[in-house]
Amino acid sequence: MDVDSLVAGARKGEARAVARLISLVEDDSRKNDTALREVSAALAPHTGHAHVVGITGSPGVGKSTSTSALVTALRAQDQRVGVLAVDPSSPFSGGALLGDRIRMQDHTTDSGVYIRSMASRGHLGGLAGAAPQALRVLDAAGCDVILVETVGVGQSEVEVAGLADTTLVLVAPGMGDGIQAAKAGILEIGDVFVVNKADRDGAQSTRRELRTMISMGERSEAAWTPPIVMTVASSGEGVEDVVAAVQQHREHLETSGELRRRRLARASREIEALALDALQRRMGDVRGDARLETLADDVLSGRSDPFTAADTLIDSL
Repeated sequence: MDVDSLVAGARKGEARAVARLISLVEDDSRKNDTALREVSAALAPHTGHAHVVGITGSPGVGKSTSTSALVTALRAQDQRVGVLAVDPSSPFSGGALLGDRIRMQDHTTDSGVYIRSMASRGHLGGLAGAAPQALRVLDAAGCDVILVETVGVGQSEVEVAGLADTTLVLVAPGMGDGIQAAKAGILEIGDVFVVNKADRDGAQSTRRELRTMISMGERSEAAWTPPIVMTVASSGEGVEDVVAAVQQHREHLETSGELRRRRLARASREIEALALDALQRRMGDVRGDARLETLADDVLSGRSDPFTAADTLIDSL
């Protein structure tokens, strides 16, 4: 596989090259470590342009419908859009179970839109493990905005906030999302709150609950205050207001220096994760090794303690 040719094709917007690169980074890095490193190195000089927007919320709030409506609004502004839709994994094939692309068929023939469903494959946090590298592919392919739609968020599935520049949190009336937001830490990750299905009873009450909870948070005068936008994504009502709020947030990130801080923290976490993965693989290589058995015997006999033994093992790797 000629990685340079694939990257060059992706840079030209060739959908097949983009698809092959994402498929490559989705593969288990333990099997394709050399190719994965080559792809990452080839993409690095061409990244950093796209604005990454995370879209999260409880199941049933209309994330896929909202994502599709946002694509329409962004394309009306002539922006190139990438979509990563993370679905639960099939227990049989391990692939994406639902395939959110079915809900976005209106955009399948648009050359300015690239949509990819990714299976979570047991990865916790609402995303797929390969999401960071897939984002790099779409960024290098010239996308202006990349929308990342998560698996239905629960109390701990807030990983998208560490991956996105701007995080949209969707709630809907009549689903108990106000209480869920309070206990799940959703208020901490939301940059823009969207009350979808605003034509239903209880929408204004949901908005008031969110406004009250947001006002209880401690913020400096210069800090961003998350706006609350009312939408009916199925008809497109309010979607342009969401796009405007996202653009205002990006301007705030750039002028305040927060955009660089967030991206720096994102890169740090990714480096840390890769380093830990490499260390775990090395640890797997020493299981049953005489060094590990000797250290275990030292701990068992009291000649050493577990922390000292661990430091010794790490130094020997």
